[in-house]
Amino acid sequence: MENPLKIIVVGASGKMGQALINEISNNPDLLLTGAIDQSSCPILGMDAGTLFGIKTDVIINDDFESIIKKGDYVIDFTRPEASMDYLEVCIKNNTKYVLGTTGFSDEEKQKISLASKDIPICFAPNMSVGVNLLVSLVEAATRVLYKDYDMEIIESHHNEKIDAPSGTALRLGEAIAKTAKLSLQENGVFHREGKMNKRKKNEIGFSTIRGGDIVGDHTVLYAGDGERIELTHKAGSRTTFALGAIKAVEFLKNQSVGLFDMMDVLNLKK
Repeated sequence: MENPLKIIVVGASGKMGQALINEISNNPDLLLTGAIDQSSCPILGMDAGTLFGIKTDVIINDDFESIIKKGDYVIDFTRPEASMDYLEVCIKNNTKYVLGTTGFSDEEKQKISLASKDIPICFAPNMSVGVNLLVSLVEAATRVLYKDYDMEIIESHHNEKIDAPSGTALRLGEAIAKTAKLSLQENGVFHREGKMNKRKKNEIGFSTIRGGDIVGDHTVLYAGDGERIELTHKAGSRTTFALGAIKAVEFLKNQSVGLFDMMDVLNLKK
């Protein structure tokens, strides 16, 4: 491509960072122009493609501000505290921002929303095309079932994930709550232990599993009298999230400001 989309990846040595670098390097319409990580990164100063045996001619750097002007887009799947710093630099440099980090506080989410008045941001807890289709299917199922069925969300992730429930599980819970005209804060049940009262009507239950190298499994269960309906998405590779993030980059190409999510990118909003 004569004018490829210039992308900087932060968290470059992590599993998601490496998946992104691999996909960007294999796409002729995209150009990796920066790879950022912490000063403690074991491959700092090495080529961004070192871990999977390709040469990108981009060196992993820990100075984001010195690299930011080389790219038009930043893709970030790191941690909230790092993302808030990256966000500030993107605002200063009018850089478009694709944000897949999870675990933000309400205050941090508000800062992201305010930042979208200055730059375009695609903020989604899960960039997978399939998961966002699942959200759409959950909205459709909830409209039909919520009055007569108990609703549960079961999520599984690898043993290094630090936030629970996952951002995707919460997004699914929000889809249920919004469709059923409920409050996730009031109706969400995140802990069950010991002797309990029987289940209340309109509870939205969450179950969390952490173990091994599970990339990400999410199931929304509707349990009724005599039948159960389960909507499930299972991610077998981080490639699916990387490809979704690239779709988000392509979507932001035509945006000047605003806060978007993958439902916007995939035109799934009604």
